[in-house]
Amino acid sequence: MKKAMLAVFGLTLAITATTTAQGNKGATYITAEEVATVHKTPGVDRTVAVLDIGPENFSIGTIHRGKTGAPAGGAARGAAPAGPPPEPCGERSTTPPPAGSPTGLYHESQTEGYLITSGAGTMVTGGRIINGRKSAANAEVTTTLNGPSCSGTIGGTDVVFKEVKAGDIIIIPQGVPHGWSTIPDHVDYLSFRPSNRVLTAGYVHPSIKK
Repeated sequence: MKKAMLAVFGLTLAITATTTAQGNKGATYITAEEVATVHKTPGVDRTVAVLDIGPENFSIGTIHRGKTGAPAGGAARGAAPAGPPPEPCGERSTTPPPAGSPTGLYHESQTEGYLITSGAGTMVTGGRIINGRKSAANAEVTTTLNGPSCSGTIGGTDVVFKEVKAGDIIIIPQGVPHGWSTIPDHVDYLSFRPSNRVLTAGYVHPSIKK
């Protein structure tokens, strides 16, 4: 993961700010060691930090997904305590989706850029969410990861299946369904997420918060 990050961005990745001569917002540096620390914590998707960059907020996440069909290595993305039934979202259909249809989600106010750092798999993007469920207000996907989101079966004639590998970059605009169809072993990636301020600026993952 460290090599891919350095090779693609040429960065010396301490969540610290340094005032620049051109403005009152400092640059933020996140070390490879800090990313690795967060990546080792339980879960699938973990937000490293959320930053105020002026017109919007910008968050960085680190994600690990195991082999397709294997038990998840921690709390599922978007998991939340039991509460009211989820609010419907996406396209409604009374026809059951074909067996084996991919599942995924879209985010209402947040774009995602993925940098695959390890492993490979087949991504699913595009199409529509069928008979979806909106993320609860107290779900992790809403409060910490991506803001309000809609998850369900992905359908439609414009669904794209694309094999991706370490070093590849994928950009997913807000509102675009996405998920994973097949992961032979694992896939790890960083996610860069500009948003319409749906997450709280200043958040730092507890494992590296000073």
